[in-house]
Amino acid sequence: MPYSGHCLCGETTFTISAEPLIIGHDHCDDCQRQTGSSYSFVVVVPTESLTITGPITDYAKQADSGKDVHRIFCSKCGSPIAHRPDSAPQITAVKGGVFETTQRAELEAKADTDIYGKDKLPNVPKLKNFHDRMP
Repeated sequence: MPYSGHCLCGETTFTISAEPLIIGHDHCDDCQRQTGSSYSFVVVVPTESLTITGPITDYAKQADSGKDVHRIFCSKCGSPIAHRPDSAPQITAVKGGVFETTQRAELEAKADTDIYGKDKLPNVPKLKNFHDRMP
């Protein structure tokens, strides 16, 4: 099934031509700060299957791996679109909130993996598959 979505202003869009590898909640401190929430709902896909069009900004910050994680935002409205770790460039975590509305609900219902659970806030329930770091 192809997936698609867009930022808040609609100028940055994306399509995904492959099925997700992981659907879950990323609890790392940087994701909490980026989203302003307890975790980031993410859909991890093969990087080669993702096409992003429109104005974007790439903000890189060193992760605990010692390599950068690139956070991709719409440069017009600031919506977070995805993040891609240099330690695993073959994958990209697309932010669940930017998928089309019908796809977003379907994907969240399939979320079963906690990523960076070591940073999970105590009030957030655990999902089925719990990982201290990226699996």
